[in-house]
Parts: sequence; structure tokens; C-alpha cells
Amino acid sequence: HVQLVESGGGSVQAGGSLRLSCAASGYTCSTYCMGWFRQAPGKEREGVAVIKSDGSTNSADSVKGRFTISKDNAKNTLYLQMNSLEPEDTAVYYCAADQFAFGLSPQYKYWGPGTQVTVS
Repeated sequence: HVQLVESGGGSVQAGGSLRLSCAASGYTCSTYCMGWFRQAPGKEREGVAVIKSDGSTNSADSVKGRFTISKDNAKNTLYLQMNSLEPEDTAVYYCAADQFAFGLSPQYKYWGPGTQVTVS
């Protein structure tokens, strides 16, 4: 039974930083493709950053140079370090995982409940 639980969201002023975590159970991070997605009110869910089982990463142009995705296979945890946050980054952030790589497309099979990030 795959389970993903995000944490680390909150409210921050523009220019600030947050670090999101996603604790995974029921599978091992080292063998799955994982990613962070976000959904703002009235908008579609969009890919933020993904990391494949081999450690290669990809991120959306809007967050390049500001957000960094990483994972700790020993802790079975995915991270998203977010720096230089902007009001446009305000959204619910979701962790996702799948055996197959879908890049930044939200086709992943497993999803966490999400964590709110608010930038003012």
C-alpha cells in the first residue's frame, strides 16, 4: 500500500524560503519516479519538479534557479527546497510517485493529500 505524506508548507513573505518534505511508504524511492506538483485556485495542476530513479531531474521553467528537488533514499523521503518565493508560487503542493516516468505531466498513480504554500 503506497502512501505519500507531505509536510513543510506554510505562509512566507516574498523572497523567503520553504522546504517541503514527502515521506513515502509502501515502496522505495530509489526505484520510483517522484515529483512535486502544484495547483492554485482556479488553475490546473502543474508539474514543478521531478526526479527519476536514476537521480536525474527536470523542473518547470518558472521555478528553475529557485527550486531544487532531491531525495534521500535511505529515509524514503522526497524534498523540494524553494527559495526566492514569489506570490505566484502560492498553491497547494502535491507529492506524486509512479513506477513509470511521466515527466512534468500529472499522470502519476500515487498522490499525497497536499500541503498549502502561501506567499505574500
